[in-house]
Amino acid sequence: MAATTPPLKGLKVLELGGLAPSPFAGLILADYGADVVRVDRPITPFGPPRDTLCRRKRSIVIDLKRDTSRRAFIELVKIADVLIDPCRPGVMSRLGLGPETLRQINPRLIYAHLHGFRPDGMYGARAGHDINYLAVSGILSLLGRKDEKPAPACNILGDFAGGGLVCVAGILMALLHRQLTGEGQVVTANMVDGSAYLATFPRQHLGHMNMDKPRGENLLDGAAPFYEVYETKDRRFVAVGAQEPQFYSLLLRGLGLDEENMPKQWDREKWPEMKTLLAEVFRRRTMEEWRVVFDHTDACVSPVLEMGETERPYRPLVEMSESPSLNVDVQEDFPELKKGEGCQEVLREWVPGLEQAMDVDDTSKLLTLGLAKL
Repeated sequence: MAATTPPLKGLKVLELGGLAPSPFAGLILADYGADVVRVDRPITPFGPPRDTLCRRKRSIVIDLKRDTSRRAFIELVKIADVLIDPCRPGVMSRLGLGPETLRQINPRLIYAHLHGFRPDGMYGARAGHDINYLAVSGILSLLGRKDEKPAPACNILGDFAGGGLVCVAGILMALLHRQLTGEGQVVTANMVDGSAYLATFPRQHLGHMNMDKPRGENLLDGAAPFYEVYETKDRRFVAVGAQEPQFYSLLLRGLGLDEENMPKQWDREKWPEMKTLLAEVFRRRTMEEWRVVFDHTDACVSPVLEMGETERPYRPLVEMSESPSLNVDVQEDFPELKKGEGCQEVLREWVPGLEQAMDVDDTSKLLTLGLAKL
């Protein structure tokens, strides 16, 4: 394989329009060479935030309740490799287009459901967002400071890690299975179970050493002075993760503290006192001044950078020597993909024999297939 050939080149993906997790799954596949076509509705059902995860994708507009548009959709399903469905459980089946139907039309199809809650659980039919999925997965109970309410972690952990990324893992495993058997299958991911799986390590350690106290009183959640975020003189922040004794020694040395005169690192009774001391020392210099001290040491002290300060260029999800991703060096803040953009190209490349039978409305961009034209 040529070094410029991405691993998913030639893979055809239909991504039913949805909010962030499913477009993120499609984005990952597109970045690694898949031909991802977003299937939009004629109406605009979502308010902000709009879909900005559309790099390299194209769009078709389908009305699944309109027979001629439905036919056009089915023709594309016949040759698709993957369909990503972010709808609530049963929605596509009630339209007669669920996996039990579409996989009869195309037995090689990998039908990927991406749900919020566990579909067969008590919340399966309910609406939710990242904060709700983390709440019922048990993860939200771990996040936050001592004596404070649990703190949501933006929407990264549930929507994108536990949802979109986990869904992609399922799709890739299904593709490997299809290589062996020639058959597609149904992949079902949900953000509750996906996030809970990511929390395997802390869940296993609950009640054991360093994870046996309430939230905010453990090694990794804010109690340890050597695993904490500290404010600097200019009201910026540095992150400290000096757990190992050799790194802890470098931390104290950089702070100008004599380890011989300090409490022992693992004397938990002294941790509050140590945190107060380290906080006072870190406030003596600016973040950049501390970078001069720590950036080239193994003290595990890092600046807390704003999003616009991180290293460039951007890198792909994973780098591969023989089949790299497509270029992601530049990632637009708000890339746009208008409804129906690239539709004619999709028809020409996906269904060249039916291109003349397909109609695209000039105004709505609705795609239909008229059997009279066949």
